[in-house]
Amino acid sequence: MRRLLSSAAAAALVLAAGSALAATTAPLKPAIAKPSITAATVTTQLPRGVTPTHYDLAFTPDAEKLTFTASVKIAVEVTTPTKTITLQAADLAFSKVELAGYGPAKVAVDAEAQTATFTFDKLVTKGPHVLAIDYSGKIYKQAAGLFALDYDTDQGKKRALYTQFENSDARRFIPSWDEPFFKATYDMRVTVPTGQMAIGNMPIAKTEDLGGGKSRVTFATSPKMSTYLLFFGLGEFDRATAKVGDVEMGVITKKGDLAKADFALKSSGPILQWYNDYFGAPYPLPKLDHIAAPGQSQFFSAMENWGAIFYFEYALLDDPAISTQADRQNIYTTVAHEMAHQWFGDLVTMQWWDDLWLNEGFASWMEGKATEHFHPEWNSQLGAVGGREYAMGLDSLATTHPVVQHVETVDQASQAFDGITYQKGQAVISMLEAYVGPEAWRDGVRRYIKAHAHGNTQTDDLWREVEAAAGQPITAIAHDFTLQPGIPLITVDTGACVAGKTPVSLTQGEFSRDKPTKTPLAWRVPVSAQVVGSSTVSKTLVESGKGALSVDGCGPVVVNAGQSGYFRTLYTPKAFAGVSASYAKLPAIDQLGVISDAWALGLNGQQAVTDALDLVQATPADADPQVWGKVASVLTSINGMYDSAPADRAAFRKLAVARLSPAFAQVGWTAKPGEAGPVATLRSTLITSLGVLGDPAVVAEAKRRYAADKTDPTAVPGPLRKAILATVARNADAATWDALRAQAKAEKTPLIRDQLYTQLAAVEDDALAAKALDLAISGEPSETLSANMISTVAKLHPDMAFDFAVAHKEAVNAKVDAASSTKFIPGLAKGSADPAMVGKVTAYAAANLPAGSRGEAEKSVASITDRIKARKAALPQITAWVAKKG
Repeated sequence: MRRLLSSAAAAALVLAAGSALAATTAPLKPAIAKPSITAATVTTQLPRGVTPTHYDLAFTPDAEKLTFTASVKIAVEVTTPTKTITLQAADLAFSKVELAGYGPAKVAVDAEAQTATFTFDKLVTKGPHVLAIDYSGKIYKQAAGLFALDYDTDQGKKRALYTQFENSDARRFIPSWDEPFFKATYDMRVTVPTGQMAIGNMPIAKTEDLGGGKSRVTFATSPKMSTYLLFFGLGEFDRATAKVGDVEMGVITKKGDLAKADFALKSSGPILQWYNDYFGAPYPLPKLDHIAAPGQSQFFSAMENWGAIFYFEYALLDDPAISTQADRQNIYTTVAHEMAHQWFGDLVTMQWWDDLWLNEGFASWMEGKATEHFHPEWNSQLGAVGGREYAMGLDSLATTHPVVQHVETVDQASQAFDGITYQKGQAVISMLEAYVGPEAWRDGVRRYIKAHAHGNTQTDDLWREVEAAAGQPITAIAHDFTLQPGIPLITVDTGACVAGKTPVSLTQGEFSRDKPTKTPLAWRVPVSAQVVGSSTVSKTLVESGKGALSVDGCGPVVVNAGQSGYFRTLYTPKAFAGVSASYAKLPAIDQLGVISDAWALGLNGQQAVTDALDLVQATPADADPQVWGKVASVLTSINGMYDSAPADRAAFRKLAVARLSPAFAQVGWTAKPGEAGPVATLRSTLITSLGVLGDPAVVAEAKRRYAADKTDPTAVPGPLRKAILATVARNADAATWDALRAQAKAEKTPLIRDQLYTQLAAVEDDALAAKALDLAISGEPSETLSANMISTVAKLHPDMAFDFAVAHKEAVNAKVDAASSTKFIPGLAKGSADPAMVGKVTAYAAANLPAGSRGEAEKSVASITDRIKARKAALPQITAWVAKKG
């Protein structure tokens, strides 16, 4: 699954039949002892003793009434004689349940536990049986279970149906063993309106005309897989295909949008071939569809259903009327992420949610690997530094968790889809790959896939195979970074250069923004270092808190050279002065790493916060566009700190605009022929950032272009539309806001319509932000857009958005995915700096959330507390620095 980052983007998971768990090949010789995974030992929320092997499902959806009827025959294996069979079911009504040879069952539903228990008159013996169930269920309006998405066309409103089952929502569609371990095969038949396209995981085996405007579609039998990977879609669609070896690659859109999916289709073929080679195992299904749907979710942007990957349109369609270069790159990385899951997650699935990172961290890493291979001009390794920073922002607070975490409930599984699971997981893999070498790492991955194809694993299964391939131990290092939370802090001191060698001493501590104890956790930390300008990189493993290096060359030393390590680097003042003086000479990736560390350590009081601002000033005009993007991010972050100090903010804005304006003058408003993708992205970033900083010239030009758009087709080019709209909306007055709303109401293209409504919520003016909140639950925006509008208001007005959501709790929760139900409202407060919000969030969680489902509320409280502390410490330093710089 691709979750959402700050709105967010990434996760994926789940099932396997206990009696059919054997790997498809003989197990390879392990480097460490291999524990067995059996139905008797794997984590489950269900009684043991009954496992499914096959589901034969027939159903009929009624899109207009938002209901469906269904019957399923489940082949099960009973290993312990029993009178009861319990499986998972939510919002399902049972009309008939019987077991062949045992007659009908008494049905007891536990809505809170999301289970149904079937009791039979006599003891069910050991062996194979068939459980037959007739039932009915709901079609939802949010992305959970079987759900409907409505959209406007020139021919009027249309409705399409899709499924979303991760992490635990297959039980809303099919009574099942809805957990990662219980894999089974599936047959699926569906009765649909004739002329509409039905989509499943497998190709259509047969279509029968039933008369009366109905047809029955039968799909081919699936391979053994987890319930969360089952997929169905239905609607008025178009499909285009391309043959990639023996696999039919397809893209599916609502009618008229196929051309917008061409980039995704052309990109996916080479990725599939490259993955076939990298994983050492060919993609095992006969087809792979990429399916675009209008709307959005608070939980995810795409989902790796095996053979039928689902995307919201913004994550798959390249629309020249609105898509930016960043959008194209996001389409590519999202496709690469979801396709990586076809092996890591679908073919090989974690046994339980504790090891969710095996799916998501790996897919996040693999998307970067594929992007770097096929599009080196995008320099995606620099983007990985940003992902690491996002993870560290979470991992430096006491509310963090280990990469491998204990999960007990559905809510806890949903909350596990976060930056630790995705971005920290990705960063740890990058570090370990650099430690053992790319070839050894790849060979270990191939061994892992071969040994566990069609089965379930836990994290140590991966370490075992990488160790065997690399011929060196990594499990201890891997355990340090995955079984305990937090971030190592490496303190660096350098000595005098002697005989062409610079001695470096390394001390390991812990980087934490709120940890009460002074005793740091211990890690074994792979560390690399390099003298500025040298081509030689020195490496060591810091153990027991200490390490040393003798680095070739004389001069300032950069630690974490190449930025493959997951740790913060704190230089002594003398060592930092040398690095800072040489900042312009550093490779772009190390410029990003050095400024990121200086900014984070400065906000935490471990380094002068103005050190990062000195690096902002030292950034050369010809720095990589992504480095300039980081500069803009630091400056706009500081701008947000001054929200209650308008005079100081005005002085800061003047300096910040002066720093960014020359960079913007270089790229300009108009794209140049043949310019690199990162330059195009920087243009949008700088327009938006200068708009945030209130640059009069940029704001005025954005408003001029927006006003001219109706008569001048060149005024708002597609790649700049989002940046211009964002600038206009943020600085909107009431008349402009009303004009944007009228434009949104009239717009028929869902991608553009959603963007316009989202920008209505991104306004600085308090009164207009309040209007946007009322609008969000009015029914005017699309059903899936409401929550996004509220969370967009929260970016500038977190207190207002949280108070509004609490006051309209039932209306807001109705607009939220089931997977986000315990996270959405408390998460709105995360950006607040008001001490009173700590009590409000805590009170909301105590009154509305189960004790085990308050993780997001606790994160919000920690974030608010840290923000208050950081502002109090940093702003006086920053204000003095601004005054000194004039």
